[in-house]
Amino acid sequence: MTITDGPDSGGKAGPAGLNLNLTLDPPHPGVPDRSESTLPPHLRPSVTEVPVTPGITREAYESETSNNSDTNISRPEPSYFSRRKVDHAIAASPAPGGTAQEGQSFQSKISTGAKEGTEFLRRLSVAVTGPNRRESMSEIRAISPDLSLTGNIISATFNLPQSLKYRKGEWELNPRRGQSTLIDSFSFLSSDESPWNHTVVAWTGEVENPPDALWPGGEPPQTTVHMSSLNVLSKPIPLDPSKAPPTPPAVDGLWIPKEDMLQLENQLSHNRNIKTIPVWLADDVEGHTDGILLKDQARWRRYAEHDLYTLFHYKQHEPTDGRAERVQWADYYRMNQKFANRILEVYKPGDIVIVHDYNLMLLPSMLRQRAPHMYIAFYLHSPFPSSEFLRCLPRRKEVLEGVLGANLVGFQSYSYSRHFASCCTRILGFPSDSSGVDAYGARVEVGVFPIGIDATKVARMAWTDSVTEKYKALKAMYAGKKIIVGRDRLDSVRGVAQKLMAFERFLEMYPEWREKVVLIQVTSPTNIEEEKEDPENKISSRVNELVMKINGAHGSLGFSPVQHYPQYISQDEYFALLRAADIGLITSVRDGMNTTSLEYVICQRQTAGPLILSEFSGTAGSLKDAIHINPWDLSGVAVQINNALVMPQDKRQVMEQSLLAHVTSKNVQFWIAGFLRRLVTVLGNRKNVTATPLLDRSAMLRKYRAAKKRLFMFDYDGTLTPIVREPSAAVPSERVIKSLKELAKDHRNAVWIISGRDQEFLTQHLGHIKELGFSAEHGSFMRHPGSTEWENLAEKFDMRWQKEVLAVFQKYTDKVPGSFIEQKRCALTWHYRLADPEQGIHMSHECHRELETTVGRKWDVEVMAGKANLEVRPTFINKGEISKRLVTEYNAEIRALNPASTPDDRLEFVLCMGDDFTDEDMFRALNGLSDVKPAEVEADNCFTVTVGASTKVTLARWHLLEPEDVIECVALLAGVGGSGAGAKGGALSMGEVNLAALSAVEDHIPVN
Repeated sequence: MTITDGPDSGGKAGPAGLNLNLTLDPPHPGVPDRSESTLPPHLRPSVTEVPVTPGITREAYESETSNNSDTNISRPEPSYFSRRKVDHAIAASPAPGGTAQEGQSFQSKISTGAKEGTEFLRRLSVAVTGPNRRESMSEIRAISPDLSLTGNIISATFNLPQSLKYRKGEWELNPRRGQSTLIDSFSFLSSDESPWNHTVVAWTGEVENPPDALWPGGEPPQTTVHMSSLNVLSKPIPLDPSKAPPTPPAVDGLWIPKEDMLQLENQLSHNRNIKTIPVWLADDVEGHTDGILLKDQARWRRYAEHDLYTLFHYKQHEPTDGRAERVQWADYYRMNQKFANRILEVYKPGDIVIVHDYNLMLLPSMLRQRAPHMYIAFYLHSPFPSSEFLRCLPRRKEVLEGVLGANLVGFQSYSYSRHFASCCTRILGFPSDSSGVDAYGARVEVGVFPIGIDATKVARMAWTDSVTEKYKALKAMYAGKKIIVGRDRLDSVRGVAQKLMAFERFLEMYPEWREKVVLIQVTSPTNIEEEKEDPENKISSRVNELVMKINGAHGSLGFSPVQHYPQYISQDEYFALLRAADIGLITSVRDGMNTTSLEYVICQRQTAGPLILSEFSGTAGSLKDAIHINPWDLSGVAVQINNALVMPQDKRQVMEQSLLAHVTSKNVQFWIAGFLRRLVTVLGNRKNVTATPLLDRSAMLRKYRAAKKRLFMFDYDGTLTPIVREPSAAVPSERVIKSLKELAKDHRNAVWIISGRDQEFLTQHLGHIKELGFSAEHGSFMRHPGSTEWENLAEKFDMRWQKEVLAVFQKYTDKVPGSFIEQKRCALTWHYRLADPEQGIHMSHECHRELETTVGRKWDVEVMAGKANLEVRPTFINKGEISKRLVTEYNAEIRALNPASTPDDRLEFVLCMGDDFTDEDMFRALNGLSDVKPAEVEADNCFTVTVGASTKVTLARWHLLEPEDVIECVALLAGVGGSGAGAKGGALSMGEVNLAALSAVEDHIPVN
């Protein structure tokens, strides 16, 4: 076998002209004389033909999937088990029965499946944009006025569909290996068959720079004697034992001039198959107006492959000191930011953005931060682990929050979607169910969308004359022997070692098959850098040892039972192998999408070789008629190999026809059309609900640095400190105190704590920071920075209402054990945090109603329900009035210092953070100040941030999950490190999230 272009290269199909007019034998579901042990349970008559529920026959189970796509055929009535239709009624699904008709030819299956997928997407697009791609926006809005879809789709994927080589002004583009199905979906969306306008945004990948030919334009001479050197550095160097040999200059990256960058961008944007916009990844110091310097290009994939890929495949690294991970996370964050920047350059409102795979898990949230109304879908092509494994990821929270910026999140199998929803609940505390997650005041839908292949393309490529010639050669080479084929990348998750050990166990258990069965195993090099460099895995050495052991124990001089080819093979050789196989054996221990199994089904349309498939493969849930095995059960796999070898032809035909019907109908067109259909359904059902995006720390830091005068307003409980059962235990941490000190020390910053706490508590715990300003009891008292005196804003108000409220609170305190009363100078609070939760909530509702109907009608007070408390205070005192007062006073002070001031002389940065409904008063007031003309503060310079529950509907423009995030943000602005160290600790003493945000602002990782 030769090392040439592989089947995953995404290249053009081979020559057409093959004859596909071959038919499969009709199924024989009722052959009585064959054993059922080799069939899946749902194909065994002894299982399927036994009635379970009176009056419910087998047809009740099948009616849902037996609808024919032909509109002239009547559709059956909904069965007992019919699911309620929840999809948006703009397009009907392709009928899976269209390729499962008895006696249907293979050509018919292929053409019907492709036609249904294409027709499905066409109907979807016509329903959204009308039959003409250039239809006017008014007609589009008339069909779907709430969405205003433009008909444009932007697909964001990590790598370009092509690999790049660069030589002095010339670009060489070659099909990229791997992800053939994803590239096929791009080709389909970009083709004339699709009514959508499609653009791909992707990284260039590592640009190769092949060395120039040593002898350009001719053959090398016979000798180089008497010739001058091509390079002065290549001259012979006389050795001097007293001196160290000279060190050759280090290669300092690949320089690409601007005109060559534009040349590539123009070439990709005019590609006939897929219009692509490249993302150039480099530090700002490596990028200039006249070009870009590409250094250490692989660093942009390291975090995703070192941390995410391994963990998602249930592999865990040994703990480290975290220094390398900090830098890798910063690169990962910046890479996602650069993707967001590139997408926003071409995005128009109404476009659909689809983000693909684990390399871009932060991108949905970053796009949502900058375009809150964007239509975003995210699809994960790899497995997603359970919460027990994801908890091991230090940046688990940020990864989940990044994905939750999407409207729809898609997975390959139900177990992956269930794990994702469970992780959002267990790690983030977000409410979830099997269909979605409630996040940031909106609903993020979660769905299962198994990927298919381009069955038409595979069938065309697998029956070319070249493939047929190689197929015949293989059959002749192994005449009289059964061929088991395995084709995998040499990753630890592909289960190659388990496959070999199972084959060895098979030869031990069934010695009669020795020298009658051969395993042809092709292992292509991994494209995961982590797997290449990890010496602990030693996958290649382990595989070679097993091959030698099996061939030594069970082979002979004339025959080796295992033929191992550690190389790339050509596309023709690959399809010839699949056609020649008697068994396809896939033993992956964790896999997202395995296209080999789907391509094997197409290639076995004539010979119907059984498919043995690992239950841990992402395609196992779709290919239910394959023989499922546990790769860790070596004896069990050996038994199934024997069962497949002795399986009668009629059973093999039944299984093959069922698998073939699935693969030809659930193709790549069906997958992408179904994903788009579900997204449009989700968007149509949103009812104008907009999620509150996660706070963009890099944007906040940019505004902070550009501002000359800044105002900060922080709530205390639930914002600077977590909510605790005993209020007196809510003491600020050392990091909170250090961060506030550093922030308030800057003379350009005015920092205020606006809390419901009384003066005594605030003075005791934070009063020693002289630069802080305080507002106690929701605005009843104020203490300005640098002062020790409290100003009573409610001293002229009649406080006799407190006696009546105290009597009501005391009555409920007697009824609810664990509750208590907190008496402030201007407010009264009844706490039930220590009481029984159910009783406390129930009695608080009763108390609230009683106060509203008595004291609330008699006095000018308001009753507020807080977190496990009720508070009564005067209506004219609230945090909103304080925030307006502070903005107005500081603006007046700024203008007073400048005699020639204008309305533009004002606060240039305002940050307001709070966690409960009393803080909504501040958000409402600040929104009002930024909406008027002239505005007291510009909306882009005003960051209102709510903290806490993801289901909260808020007036704030940003969201943070917990008080720890608040402190991280304060520390970022103040330059405080992760250990509480000040700016002297350097940027690398910051936490990983802050370091990533700082790197995004400065466009490189700071070294100090």
